[in-house]
Amino acid sequence: MESVLFALAGLLTAAGAAGWAAGAGPLADVAWAVAAVLGLGYSTVTLARAVRRREPSVDVIAWLALAGALAVGETFAGAVIAMMLAGGALLEARAAARARRELSALAARAPRTARRRTPAGSTEIPVGDVAAGDRLVVATGEVVPVDGRLCGPASLDESALTGEPMPVSHRAGADVRSGVVNAGPAVELIATATAEASTYAGVVRLVARARAASAPAVRTADRLAVVFVPVTLVLAGAAWALSGDPARVVAVLVVATPCPLLLAVPIAIMSGLSRAARAGVIVKGGAALERLAAGRVLLFDKTGTLTAGRPVLTGVVTAPGGDGDEVLRLAASVDAVSAHVLAAAIVTAAADRGLRTEDPAGVREEPGHGVEGIVAGHRVRLGRLAWAAPGETPAWLRSARRRAALDGSLAVFAGVDGVPAGVLLLEDRIRPQAPRMLRTLRRAGVDRIVLVTGDRTDTAEAVGRIVGVDAVHADCDPAEKVAVVARERHAGPVVMVGDGINDAPALAAADLGVALAARGVTATAETADVVLTVDRIDVLADAILIARRCRAVALTAAFAGMGAAAVAMLAAAAGHLPPAAGALLQEMIDVAAIGIALTALLPGRARTARIAPAETAVARRLHAEHRAVRGLIERVRSVADALAGPPYDTTPVRDLSTQLKAELLPHERAEEAQLLPIVARALGPEAVGALSRTHAEIEHQVNRLDRCLTGLTGDAEPEDVVDLRRLLYGLYAILRLHDAQEEEGAFSLVPAADGRSG
Repeated sequence: MESVLFALAGLLTAAGAAGWAAGAGPLADVAWAVAAVLGLGYSTVTLARAVRRREPSVDVIAWLALAGALAVGETFAGAVIAMMLAGGALLEARAAARARRELSALAARAPRTARRRTPAGSTEIPVGDVAAGDRLVVATGEVVPVDGRLCGPASLDESALTGEPMPVSHRAGADVRSGVVNAGPAVELIATATAEASTYAGVVRLVARARAASAPAVRTADRLAVVFVPVTLVLAGAAWALSGDPARVVAVLVVATPCPLLLAVPIAIMSGLSRAARAGVIVKGGAALERLAAGRVLLFDKTGTLTAGRPVLTGVVTAPGGDGDEVLRLAASVDAVSAHVLAAAIVTAAADRGLRTEDPAGVREEPGHGVEGIVAGHRVRLGRLAWAAPGETPAWLRSARRRAALDGSLAVFAGVDGVPAGVLLLEDRIRPQAPRMLRTLRRAGVDRIVLVTGDRTDTAEAVGRIVGVDAVHADCDPAEKVAVVARERHAGPVVMVGDGINDAPALAAADLGVALAARGVTATAETADVVLTVDRIDVLADAILIARRCRAVALTAAFAGMGAAAVAMLAAAAGHLPPAAGALLQEMIDVAAIGIALTALLPGRARTARIAPAETAVARRLHAEHRAVRGLIERVRSVADALAGPPYDTTPVRDLSTQLKAELLPHERAEEAQLLPIVARALGPEAVGALSRTHAEIEHQVNRLDRCLTGLTGDAEPEDVVDLRRLLYGLYAILRLHDAQEEEGAFSLVPAADGRSG
């Protein structure tokens, strides 16, 4: 309909212009009048809809201008206004049609079938029949049908979800989302969700909901119309009262026709929606974009928001003389076929350390207790202590449990052939981008940042200190989170960020809800106004900066256009601007306002740093090495713990010292030479000073350890052990701090090569 209206208005206006040029004035007036009548009819329909919704509308000025132009015989002015209205309607219709095409394309590429691996081979089944725990095969070029966990390495095209143009490499144990395309050889994965509960189906629902949202310009344009319409009517009435000339009234209404509101504002707002989507942020309509720009108080949930929301292995504690890598290898072999949330972390850690797993036999999972299987002839059990290794608890195991409690870690106990073999320690780490994102938000104008979580107070306060929030509210249930939202409104509009179902009430209660849906679209994402579809929390800062810039551009375009129109209205009221000339001038004002609005498409000044694409490969390689040496870091603490009592055998310390010099120091030197220059270019030279100083301190402490071992033979004396343990524990503390500093200050800049943040 809009295309037909625009075509008819254009043809009639052009035909009238041709008739006027040929001297056929009456014919031109008829063509222009018909165009004006068409515009008046369309304006009447849109105005009636606004009245039914009880919403203010700028369309009233266009309606009065068209009616007045026809009443006084200013048909050319009426035709120009009709073209403007038809152009605005066509622009909105094209935007809606594009959204429908994108939604149709999304739905069309959703997989209909999946191939399930069974003992008898591969069987094709409807995707709706896939259950969590199924082993699926995805061939080259096929779309991953459901969310799952990889059984082996894979190269995936994730452009449909993230916009990342290059294939992304994933390791065994990595989580993958439905909707991505296998860009490498055939891979197998363990399904962790059904098709309906998977990411891709949720993204389709989100796009549908965003498309169904109200027109993006309604809020801004209609708020401005509340002021602009009465001023226009008063000025038009004053012109009539003072001059008695109805043509002046029409001229005022013609130049007041609010194209800057009808076209320029939607262009700027839709540009913001588009740019946010390219960054991996779905904003459900222009009203949500405006509220995102207006946010002054940000409330963050902890788990899955400021933290990664999934555990990572931080250490392996073994029985005296045990081999941590062997315990991890056996555990990963059993967990490779488990859909448990902790299994992915164990399998990924084994892959990071280059451990070769084996296919287990006789795997059995006992819900709430653990999993067991046969690996290389050994019965391996993982889970609770009573399940994995029933019987008497040795001293080293009690020490490991105490360490887990002090560190706030999860403990997975491993038993081999009925004997306690080790404890796998896992933590939900803080997202490396989180501290810098919060600093960026403060520089962008956010006044207050609050952590609100259901987690324990000590854990929440530790996270809050590290990321730098203003206040912490812990042990909160969903109702208490809603109460915190209400209390924080005194400081300004509240934005709530969360990812769990228990966050949904708070997201709905806040002025704007932001949900993380990178690993699946839940009720939280359905409730939220803004959804992050990439697993990087710092894109929220990008989205807020985009929203604020686009709102500023929209307001600039609107006020510039209305300001120019106001000057023209005064000239028309004074009788210096006839309706026809006013219509042409108004079109010039419109073009200028639209030109300003189009600047919203230009990239603004970057606030969140990124590594240049040419340097990404180097940074990713160093990041892989960085993760690989974490096992060596944990060994420093294990070796120090083993020196707790006689006999004080220094052989493990010597082996550790040799390994530190052969593996750790070369890695630190490579980071100093290759990584820090990249970070300096991205963040500035001052950002690398602390990292460089820590590199020097690590090498100094490793050399001190080597010197301390010089001259010691066989078992050490108690006084020698004091120095050794002090050096080892000090080195361990420096390495843990340095690990966190590099994750935040350097590797958080690296686009994740394995689908994981940082």
